[in-house]
Amino acid sequence: MKLADKVALITGGNSGIGSATAALLAKEGAAVVLTGRNTERGEQVAQSINNDGGQAMFIQSDVRVAEECRAAVEETLDRFGRIDLLFNNAGVLHPRTVPECTEEEWDETIDSSLKGAFLMSKYALPSMIERGSGSIIHTSSGWGILGGGRAAAYCAAKGALIIMAKAMAIDHGPHGIRVNCVCPGDVQTPMMPDEAAKRGVSWEEYLAGASERPLGRVGTADEIANAVLFLASDDSSFVTGESLVVDGGGIAG
Repeated sequence: MKLADKVALITGGNSGIGSATAALLAKEGAAVVLTGRNTERGEQVAQSINNDGGQAMFIQSDVRVAEECRAAVEETLDRFGRIDLLFNNAGVLHPRTVPECTEEEWDETIDSSLKGAFLMSKYALPSMIERGSGSIIHTSSGWGILGGGRAAAYCAAKGALIIMAKAMAIDHGPHGIRVNCVCPGDVQTPMMPDEAAKRGVSWEEYLAGASERPLGRVGTADEIANAVLFLASDDSSFVTGESLVVDGGGIAG
């Protein structure tokens, strides 16, 4: 197993990419700690992993709140004694142009993705530095590289994560810590049908648009989880400050 005896802390772990990644990392031997705002869903994901022979626990936590981030890190360290992987995956998307976007929507988007990654990293890094090893992965997006329509706040947050990962990689490489981003394209998660509805198109129309991309489809959460596993494991031991795009060729086409 690629992550035997490792401990992974995953934000936004109660659905979609987060839950798929948690399940995969647990199968590869990691003890997994999930955080999120929805306690019922989070407990269900953790229980499913435990039922399958893995080791998982859920901590109710809002990444927008510093004290809750600090508490999640401390509880993980108290339970397992270490954090080998931090996967900053929490985020939201409001399909809005700048004039359409409310201040509340802007703040929620930036705080969930960018501020949350900052806070979780801030509290997790000291233990990683002390141990001289660790891997931090931010969920960015193909739109964090090229931008996209009616997603100004989302693109701002995801683009900033890419640059923050590079800065963190420079700062903490000497500590034995690697920092990277995974950049999904459209992925079939519970968020996507909601986004389609907000954009005024049916899910069927949304999926049909994927046929214009090189691989002709949207991705799956499991495909993104496989990319996170690569960045988390020793398979990527010489990779830091990078952004791994997993989008079926969307930004290439």
